[in-house]
Amino acid sequence: MRVGAAIIDVTPPAGLAMAGFAARAKPAQGAHDALTVRAIAVDDTAIVCADVIGLHEGSCERIRAQASLDADRIIVAALHTHGGPACMPGRIGGRVDEDYITQLETACVAAIDRAVANQKPARILFGLGADPDIARNRRHAGGLVDAHLPVMRFEAEDGARIAIVTAYACHPVVLGADNLLWTADYPGFVRQQLEAAHPGAVVVFLTGCAADANTGHSAHASISLAANPDRTFEAAARTASRIAGSVLSAPLVITHGATAVASRAIELGLARREMETQQALAAQWRGEFEIADSARRALLAEWIAWAETRTDEPLHPWPARVTVMTWGGKRIVALPGEIFAETAISIRARLNDPDTIVIGFCDGCPGYIAPASEFPHGGYEIDEAHRYYGMPATFAPGAAEKLADAAVELAAELEERATAARSYP
Repeated sequence: MRVGAAIIDVTPPAGLAMAGFAARAKPAQGAHDALTVRAIAVDDTAIVCADVIGLHEGSCERIRAQASLDADRIIVAALHTHGGPACMPGRIGGRVDEDYITQLETACVAAIDRAVANQKPARILFGLGADPDIARNRRHAGGLVDAHLPVMRFEAEDGARIAIVTAYACHPVVLGADNLLWTADYPGFVRQQLEAAHPGAVVVFLTGCAADANTGHSAHASISLAANPDRTFEAAARTASRIAGSVLSAPLVITHGATAVASRAIELGLARREMETQQALAAQWRGEFEIADSARRALLAEWIAWAETRTDEPLHPWPARVTVMTWGGKRIVALPGEIFAETAISIRARLNDPDTIVIGFCDGCPGYIAPASEFPHGGYEIDEAHRYYGMPATFAPGAAEKLADAAVELAAELEERATAARSYP
């Protein structure tokens, strides 16, 4: 097996719009920590992850098409930090800077190609870290979270560390809407701590299925510009220390197996939740706008713009890409958008494989894709979030299950290929 990794700094200048909180109307004032693009290439496959809230599927397609590897053998992921720039035209965040989008896409391609160029013979060690007990279900008190903490360590023949890949399902929103500094949030601190413990290694942190998980506040708690002592850089570093500690203490064993990948394009349907007409919604929110505080006004302004432009348009299916990749015999399932813990846990259960890594925010981020069980509960993720994302409606019940079905079928396809290869004389 040949493995290489690369990092490219993509920290934007001050003055660009930040994405992730409707209440935050001001642009970035500077940087707290560098935003990066990180890539790891294993044989003829690669994963690249950018420190942004999400990437439009159009950007992901261009990145895969321009890289030196086959487009179908690349996963393009986003960290989902809410301390990064607006970078999905027409979706969550403020006005995008087209020059920065070009720079970001170019950096993703360059990171993949550098990782390929840096490849050397290597081995993979894999293990599961203990639950760091950080994630909390923000929709249901004491509800389901995905505590999975996989660790992949890639070592050269002489034992030198090449890369570490880990994943955790918790929204990177320790910092709140009052923060105006570029930051990778707690995953950035996790990477710093792991790279300090493994000099020379590139750490790639992948965000798991964190749609309904953060460190303990509701989604609506972020519709505020008030400072919160639990949402500071110091708090992000403490959160990271618990995760990094679990990663460093995870028992790892050498794992063997082929490098393989399979992907599939599927269509996900949309369904309207709003019962009112476009005109009625806009009128209702304009009336509230006149008496709202500044943070609520920022939110209502987005809703009004959405109601005036998106409510009555036809609901066309959204094209989703699902990928299953195996490194050293260990599966990585890459799903688009914001995926709930239930979906990740169900995929592992159906595969009867507790090691399978399931990540979200890959190859497009159009919003929340909720399991059918969550629709009776409504709430931000079901009833409102599509407005921030500029989508005409929420994803319909059954969409998450369709993604899970595709992942399980792709995993079976890879198993069949592996079995056929082993039996070929």
